[in-house]
Amino acid sequence: MTTTSRLLTLLSLLQARRDWPGGVLASRLGVSDRTVRRDVERLREMGYRIQATTGLDGGYRLEPGSELPPLLFDEEQTIAVALALRTAPTLGGGIGEAAVRALTTIRQVMPGRLRHRLDALAVTVVDRPGDAAPADVSLDVLSTLANAIRDRVTLRFDYGEGRDAGAAGAEGGAGAAETGSPRRVEPHHLVTSAGRWYLVAWDLDRADWRLYRVDRVRPRIPAGAPFVRRTVPGGDVDAFVSARFRGSDTAAWPCRGSVVLDLPASAVAPFAGDGTVTAIDDGHCRLEAGSWSWTALAASFGRFDAELEVVGPPELADAFTLLASRYARAARA
Repeated sequence: MTTTSRLLTLLSLLQARRDWPGGVLASRLGVSDRTVRRDVERLREMGYRIQATTGLDGGYRLEPGSELPPLLFDEEQTIAVALALRTAPTLGGGIGEAAVRALTTIRQVMPGRLRHRLDALAVTVVDRPGDAAPADVSLDVLSTLANAIRDRVTLRFDYGEGRDAGAAGAEGGAGAAETGSPRRVEPHHLVTSAGRWYLVAWDLDRADWRLYRVDRVRPRIPAGAPFVRRTVPGGDVDAFVSARFRGSDTAAWPCRGSVVLDLPASAVAPFAGDGTVTAIDDGHCRLEAGSWSWTALAASFGRFDAELEVVGPPELADAFTLLASRYARAARA
């Protein structure tokens, strides 16, 4: 093989695992140990930090460098990176333009067979009704928050006007970040949902967990004192944030109830969301679901436009009574 192709193969091998004995590399490349040493020096001149390891066999290890050198990907990695770049704009964070430029760079050097595979994997991102529009988030702000989370130092920041949209569905705004500034928090996690970024943090002044919209955060420099990391309630960030979006402090909906619908299970299941549908007979089914309030839960059952019977609990029946009187007044008006 030519020197160029041998260097590329050597680089690919060094990226594939942490340590390589020199003799194994020589055998894989079909060259002498001396040629491997010369090729390693050539890669070092190109900016790759390759450390020689000691031991019976000796070997080499590819280390992180001060700058990003050219990378090599296998075919599956190339397709995965390209698909990730295609969908990256849906994450917000101001990375849309950079993602498009990176995808263009990768596609230009793709072999024809890979380009055809990528083109066949056409992806159309469709916003669901009710999804929030992606928010414009500064990469500098994201990096500042991420560094504070990594270093476990408190943050001070100004927070923009408006309630946290992710928690707005909750009665009383459970988990909502009240407006006003500045804030003093212990930052714990960055999460993204429906194109918006949120900071999960322990608010020192309110002695409670909060979700902050990152596009409304304006960090104050410098950062504060170190802190001892707390555990997010329940120990699962995904479950905790999902619960706060539902207006609850637990992963479960705060209000759950059941009804019998005059519809077959096959007609209800596609629209039941995270509810449970149980067939009773060909024309009836039982639907158990949850929501952040009894009134909201009763209203959600009404969307199926069918006769129904409340199974329980009594709070759900009371919510239907409230809605009935409310709708009757609206009709008379």
